[in-house]
Amino acid sequence: MFKESVSEGGLAVVTGAASGVGFVAAQRFAEAGLGVVLADLPGERLDAATQEIQKIAGSKPVLGVPTDVSDMAQVESLANAAFEAGPVAVLMNNAGIGMSSKTWEAFDAWERMMDVNFFGVLRGVQAFTPRMIEAGRPAVIINTGSKQGITTPPGNPGYNATKAAVKVLSEQLAHELREAGAPISVHLFVPGFTYTGMTSAFFKEKPASAWTSEQTVDFFLERMSEGDFYILCPDNDVDATRDQRRAEWAIGDIIKNRPPLSRWHADFKDAFAEFEKTGKS
Repeated sequence: MFKESVSEGGLAVVTGAASGVGFVAAQRFAEAGLGVVLADLPGERLDAATQEIQKIAGSKPVLGVPTDVSDMAQVESLANAAFEAGPVAVLMNNAGIGMSSKTWEAFDAWERMMDVNFFGVLRGVQAFTPRMIEAGRPAVIINTGSKQGITTPPGNPGYNATKAAVKVLSEQLAHELREAGAPISVHLFVPGFTYTGMTSAFFKEKPASAWTSEQTVDFFLERMSEGDFYILCPDNDVDATRDQRRAEWAIGDIIKNRPPLSRWHADFKDAFAEFEKTGKS
């Protein structure tokens, strides 16, 4: 559907567009001939990103719309601005944050991450999708998830929960649009270890195992063009095979009635290592 939506023209709306994969995605959409609406928190980063994308887009419309995705009124204003500028061919719900959390602590962090990472995506879906359906044009909706929402490793349960919720929302959205006969495809964008503004807070330089935002976005766009829904991006440490085996092991906890998160359980350490290596348990 992405190729069809590009051929029809229109706009790509990207939240979290001022930096990282959001900014690179905005670049790629502009290079593909789409107008671009960049949404992010107000400030110099958004202004600078908008100017850079305008250089690429030429005569195509480019808008920078200050938006806090945790505020429904602001997301609705974003939708109004986008549809006033032209038909929406791409909606990329990408804005997200990371904060430390524990299961019995840091409720405020849980609440804030859920409001941005999950409800921010849901607000985008609800503000844009009805009008995209009404337009009847080929279009795509991209929701940015995380491998932490699939294999849910220990360490930050609040973040994991938000990204698991994005996965479920995206699956349900894809099904409902398919059943409605709408010419809109949905794609779950799952970056690997990517050096972005969020990860640079922990690493002064790009780790050797990390991909750049450009590598991650280009891989995603290639797979999206082939129609993939689940797009788990590799990096320099984890390839597609390791991703698949980790996901298979995670669902195996349910199927085989193992302890939750058995991948990190001392009793299953050796079994998982063998499975990750050979695919045999």
